[in-house]
Amino acid sequence: MNERIRIREVRLIDENGAQVGIVQTRDALEMARERGLDLVEVAPNAIPPVCRLMDYGKFRYEQSRKDRESRRHQHVVELKEVRIRPKIDDHDLETKGRQAAKFLDGGDKVKLTVLFRGREMAHPDIGKALLDQLADQLRPHGALEQTPKLEGRSMTMIMNPLRQKQGQQEREAGQRRGEAEAQDA
Repeated sequence: MNERIRIREVRLIDENGAQVGIVQTRDALEMARERGLDLVEVAPNAIPPVCRLMDYGKFRYEQSRKDRESRRHQHVVELKEVRIRPKIDDHDLETKGRQAAKFLDGGDKVKLTVLFRGREMAHPDIGKALLDQLADQLRPHGALEQTPKLEGRSMTMIMNPLRQKQGQQEREAGQRRGEAEAQDA
């Protein structure tokens, strides 16, 4: 930037994005000072290096605004866990399934865990049956990422949310709005 550029010649681009051409670095710096702008090196590995006339402070401010805006709109996928026991009642299992469905609809991954204690370890087939039953209940909300797997005293299964389903619902809602507006006109 400005005096830190030590190369003799640079390819110059003005503030409007038009190419000025290959000029001496001191001439480019002089042009930048006349216009009240900075000379910023944008492609140092090119031959000759490419420099641009711009208001660097304004550029940095706009970059930080774009970064903040993109962070605001991004959704971090979290791994939520739903824990159950082998002796769980049917209604309780349905309740846990509804909670897992909320997590999946919210765009989060869900880890379904069956916790075994004592003699329950002798019957991992009961835990697998419970996880299979939950997977069937959650099939409209998510896809299986990891099949049931016994790890120590727990059996886990991971499900991913169905992203395309949400996008499809939004498109259909947009089409319905468009059709309603066309009928109103």
